[in-house]
Amino acid sequence: MPPKRDYYEVLGVNRDAVDDEIKASYRKLALKYHPDRNPDDKAAEESFKEAAEAYEVLRDPQKRNIYDQYGHQGLEGSGFSGFGGFEDIFASFGDIFEDFFGFGRSKRSRSRAQRGADLRYDMSLSFMEAAFGTETEINVEKAETCLSCNGDGCEPGTRPEVCGQCRGEGQVSRSQGFFTVRTTCPSCRGVGQVITHLCPECRGIGQVQVRKTVTVKIPAGVDNGSRLRLTAEGEGGVHGGPPGDLYVFIHVEHHDFFERDNTNVICRVPISFVQASLGDKINVPTLNGEKTIEIRKGTQPGDIHRLRGEGIPSLRHGRRGDQIIQFAIKTPTNLTKKQEVLLKEFAKLESKKLKNVLKNVLKGDMAGATR
Repeated sequence: MPPKRDYYEVLGVNRDAVDDEIKASYRKLALKYHPDRNPDDKAAEESFKEAAEAYEVLRDPQKRNIYDQYGHQGLEGSGFSGFGGFEDIFASFGDIFEDFFGFGRSKRSRSRAQRGADLRYDMSLSFMEAAFGTETEINVEKAETCLSCNGDGCEPGTRPEVCGQCRGEGQVSRSQGFFTVRTTCPSCRGVGQVITHLCPECRGIGQVQVRKTVTVKIPAGVDNGSRLRLTAEGEGGVHGGPPGDLYVFIHVEHHDFFERDNTNVICRVPISFVQASLGDKINVPTLNGEKTIEIRKGTQPGDIHRLRGEGIPSLRHGRRGDQIIQFAIKTPTNLTKKQEVLLKEFAKLESKKLKNVLKNVLKGDMAGATR
């Protein structure tokens, strides 16, 4: 499969284009490549789909922001996979086509077909699951096409009948003085057909409620608030329409040791003042297990140690950030007699050192004060 073109290039707009510019550009391309104007033209079909996908991303502030930062890979990581076909496009932009062209979604869509509703699922992930990705199953309650009647709402072996009130037009006319007013037919509700023998399974609705298990692949590096789109996993379409999508919203649980900052992870490691003064080697937890690090002599509170490549994988390119270790120097408590004696001796030495520093400062010997 050839690589996807830049969406701004597809629509022929600058990267700082405003909504009206994006919409106007899409209007020209959709009119040019519309399938009703280019029958059996595969190249036009692909251009029509490409333009629709670009418009879907650039008109949505959240998708556009992800694309601007991370490109096509970022969108794929967030669950966006484009449109499944023409019906998805017409279902999403049907009102736009009517505004642009004066006609609807082409002849194929002038029936009762309607796209299914989108669904939302909120998923909680542990810190580690979000960092490295996972695959899990969720149960979703949704409406799907009734298999008994294939979604038309009729008892098997029967068909809808032409509405006797509007004669299949879907609208009725009535005169008001010099004017004729057309309104939606109250009998068929604008469909033009009525069902006289209802399907016993769905009672004429064309859909039944089901509980479905859906597999969700969580990409490594998702963050709190990320949204994944599972195409065609929403509610079933009505009367042959395409299904909606399922949007999975990610909520990442707090971790007791690690804190996330983009693709970096931050942790705070307590050390003794002796370790800070003399230096030491210690083991610290990382996302991949323990690693040995070296504490430099004279480490100060707030000093950091960076472990390259031990952070979170990027949704854009997969490379991992760093682990940043902040040292917290602990003051000792509950000292033994011997420890107190040693610390008092240490304090005397530090006091003498400080006095010498102050003497040098008073004498104006700043070089000596810093030795």
